[in-house]
Amino acid sequence: MSASRPQPELTSLHTPYSYFEPLPLDCIFPSNAPLEVEIGCGNGSFLITYAAQNPETNFLGIERLLGRIRKLDRKAKRAGVSNIKIVRVEAAYCVEYMLPPESIHACHIYFPDPWPKKKHWKKRLIAPKFVEQLAVALQLGGRVYLRTDNEPYFEQILQVFGDNKRFQATVAPPELTQIVTHFERSFNAEGISTLRAQYRLREAD
Repeated sequence: MSASRPQPELTSLHTPYSYFEPLPLDCIFPSNAPLEVEIGCGNGSFLITYAAQNPETNFLGIERLLGRIRKLDRKAKRAGVSNIKIVRVEAAYCVEYMLPPESIHACHIYFPDPWPKKKHWKKRLIAPKFVEQLAVALQLGGRVYLRTDNEPYFEQILQVFGDNKRFQATVAPPELTQIVTHFERSFNAEGISTLRAQYRLREAD
């Protein structure tokens, strides 16, 4: 019986010393650059493309699935992109407990699981509590960019962010909207449109 082939080192993966304390961002990234976060990285197509276009920005991906992390790491190495780190953890937990307050310049959430059955809607990521926690992690003026193909979920996104007075609807820059994610490309090929929403964090009243 042959020995299994050893897995290559995941240079993009950051394994926290503790999952009960804020991430030490100054130790994770070599430069004190603006930080952008992508929640749910898929195959990494968006994150790698956008990080390559913005080498002066640090990017943190939050992803649970190890297979996706391995694929993203391989792509990042091939592309020569070094300003990406990935944390393997559940998204809502990371935002609530591991992202330091006022540390994020922008957050990208593209095609989160829509949980289409109404009895499962409570499992959706974009809910009032999550949005409140995201407001804590964002810097003043920080942006949130969202995309989905699911109309009921899009309506929920608009309602949840609209009900939170800290967020104001804004417009995404063209260089961002021009990047099509892997899931988005598949949906668009089937004639399914992308629904987008963007918000900016403002001063509390």
